[in-house]
Amino acid sequence: MKISEIILDTAVEDARWETAVENIAQVAEKVKAAAFDYLETHENLDFLASTKPLKINLCLSNDETVHQLNKEFRGMDKPTNVLSFANLDFDNFAAENEPFDEIELGDIIVAFETMVREAEAQEVTLYAHFCHLLTHGFLHLSGYDHQTAEEAAYMENLEKEILQTLDIANPYEEE
Repeated sequence: MKISEIILDTAVEDARWETAVENIAQVAEKVKAAAFDYLETHENLDFLASTKPLKINLCLSNDETVHQLNKEFRGMDKPTNVLSFANLDFDNFAAENEPFDEIELGDIIVAFETMVREAEAQEVTLYAHFCHLLTHGFLHLSGYDHQTAEEAAYMENLEKEILQTLDIANPYEEE
């Protein structure tokens, strides 16, 4: 699959995003390309062999919206940095998506205020932290998770490798 056949539909719900990271939609496209180029060459993911365009919805939002979604869908009464809602059943991918012209991988929602707080606490740029959170979201939509220590270590390693291709330092490196 050509990475250009992965459509990233970006909606800016909170205007602060427009000035926080310059050319935010272009940055998101760059991160998408890096993430899926890496996954295509290093991982064995059947959905990347699809001949149909894949679509991802990205919402650049705020703590209020993410708090509501986190409470409703995850039972957690607080905002978080990024939420990902995958649409795919990877076990039945081919059969489940046969009737569709385009395949929706899912939705990613990023909370502005939480991202800013975390970037400041970690002493990283908003650009670097946004790239990290978006990479994390793309991995979730691709079937990766961090429910166990083994899954977390694997997913963190993928994040580090992808971010390295974007010249972004390891976000898990301890000082």
